[in-house]
Amino acid sequence: MSRIGKSPITIPQGVEVTVDNNTVTVKGPKGTLTQSFLECVNIKKENDKVVVELLDEKKGNIHGLTRTLIHNMVVGVTDGFEKALEINGVGYRAQKQGKKIVLTLGYSHPVEIEEPEGITIDVPSQTSIIVKGADKQLVGQVAANIREKRLPEPYKGKGIKYASERIRRKEGKAGGKK
Repeated sequence: MSRIGKSPITIPQGVEVTVDNNTVTVKGPKGTLTQSFLECVNIKKENDKVVVELLDEKKGNIHGLTRTLIHNMVVGVTDGFEKALEINGVGYRAQKQGKKIVLTLGYSHPVEIEEPEGITIDVPSQTSIIVKGADKQLVGQVAANIREKRLPEPYKGKGIKYASERIRRKEGKAGGKK
């Protein structure tokens, strides 16, 4: 039995949760999220709580995962999720133009990224990007796609990194003959 899976999920005020077979729909102030889960778990709504029960003991790892995914859906439609990115490097910058961001990353052309549905990309300054949304997985994926356009390199630290990320720096070539 999973310790995480056993604990019920409290539904906050203003959030509506519907369970149809193993498909959970969560509606709240920040949007609506829907996800289907495996048949080896039973999902029930009891008053203002959602309870996840494991039906097949052999699939115990699904219990805690299902509960956490439903909890993330509830948190997403109430508070939302965000990932902050930083841009380091001379001449590297970001601009917001309508529903897309334009990144200048040292390539011969600017890199344009469209804002997916359900995601908001803010550019508070030329060197920082904030990805916001209700779906935790989608927020993380969009942030990873932006970071992938110019990964941080270990010698000078140039590139796009997460705000909480620390880049391990390497020493340059030693040079000189013996």
